[in-house]
Amino acid sequence: MKRRVALLILTFYLQSYVANSQTGLLKNKIEQITKTKQAKVGVAILGLDGKDTLTFNGNGHFPMQSVYKFHLALAVLNQVDKGNMSLNQKIFINKTDLRTDTWSPLREKYPNGNVNIALSELISFTVSQSDNNGCDILFKFIGGPKKVNDYIHSLGVKDVAIMSNEEVMQADWNVQYTNFSTPVAAVQLLEKFHKKHILSKTSQYFLWKTMVETTTGSTKIKALLPKTAILAHKTGWSGTNKDGLTGATNDIGIVTLPNGKQFIIAIFVTNSMEKEATNDRMIAEIAKATWDYFISQ
Repeated sequence: MKRRVALLILTFYLQSYVANSQTGLLKNKIEQITKTKQAKVGVAILGLDGKDTLTFNGNGHFPMQSVYKFHLALAVLNQVDKGNMSLNQKIFINKTDLRTDTWSPLREKYPNGNVNIALSELISFTVSQSDNNGCDILFKFIGGPKKVNDYIHSLGVKDVAIMSNEEVMQADWNVQYTNFSTPVAAVQLLEKFHKKHILSKTSQYFLWKTMVETTTGSTKIKALLPKTAILAHKTGWSGTNKDGLTGATNDIGIVTLPNGKQFIIAIFVTNSMEKEATNDRMIAEIAKATWDYFISQ
């Protein structure tokens, strides 16, 4: 009996050693991908079986940019689940809501404004197409960034700050740094969304589908993954200032492997002097290395 127990303990430690060695190799790969780049990179990874975790600058504060539209969607859908809103309810959009100096497929579809659209359509524009006008209309509809910030904190995800909407953030380069998350906090929130059911089944499925249908970020996490890979994600990008500095290039999401298992990944790049293509390629290569790691398991 003692021998059997000893063998079981030895097996456990050997498995732990192998797992730690393999995650160590993945971390080394991430270091190789990022070490020559003039940028700060943060990564957090979680296997949804709960066995594999990895962080790389995981507790650093990174500007989210449009990643926070995922947080906003969660807060709005929480209100839907409480019965305070409905996905089918109509929201009136004035022409003045559709700023012309920002990214907005919503404005392209309804250039004259003065239209009622369903809340579900507004969320889809905001998340799937990263619409900035849609984002600010939703912020106004729910009661402002503080309402979203307080909701996310109420879920136990504390290393996040949501202080300003898109219009304010775009008016001042430095404001983006007040809307931050750590990579670890981003992964925590994605896990709560997908695994711990903080939304109703209907709202969760709606947001999952919306994130899978995301049209931005084809050069980021999904770029080097197989075409058949399923990715539910949200991207963020700051643009580049006059000094050639990119404040944020981000992608966070849930990846489904061919065997049905999943992993969560959050990759943030900030204060980069690299070209946009280089920042995107770093994200793509880190995602591919992570995919390869989980496939090998």
